[in-house]
Amino acid sequence: MKKVSPMWGLIFIFIGGLLLYDNIFDANLFSISRLWPIIILGLGLIFELSYFFGKKSPGFLVPGGILTVIGFLFLFESITGWNFSKYTWPVYIIAVAFGLFQLYLFSGKPKGLLIPVFVLTTVSVVSFGIIMLNMFISVINLGLLIPLALFLLGGYIIYNSLRN
Repeated sequence: MKKVSPMWGLIFIFIGGLLLYDNIFDANLFSISRLWPIIILGLGLIFELSYFFGKKSPGFLVPGGILTVIGFLFLFESITGWNFSKYTWPVYIIAVAFGLFQLYLFSGKPKGLLIPVFVLTTVSVVSFGIIMLNMFISVINLGLLIPLALFLLGGYIIYNSLRN
């Protein structure tokens, strides 16, 4: 009879602990409402793996990259109750850029693919920047920030004029 690896024992203990925690604290860790993104993530990984292990067409990497990135995003959003979705929407744009960039890397590097990758990445990064700026502005009290900035600017001008 073949000897079983102790790693399997650790895996079963870990899964059993998660199931016990889920049942005792009613955490709904394994409910379909939390885990449905794994289906999308799994589809993306199937496309990815079919290229890397099956040596299929590099075109498989485009839907693979898009679905993998969006699957991770949906998993994050479902775990956090979709509380961050108003901030993470640019990930949808970057997901397409990621899929196209993989196609660029593994299909002979046609330079024409870099144009949509660059445009989509730029739009996504600028969108994230605007979101972060809006968050920063909403946290800071502009009624205090503007007078303080004017005060510091005036002090700097006076300091420079007296120094010269």
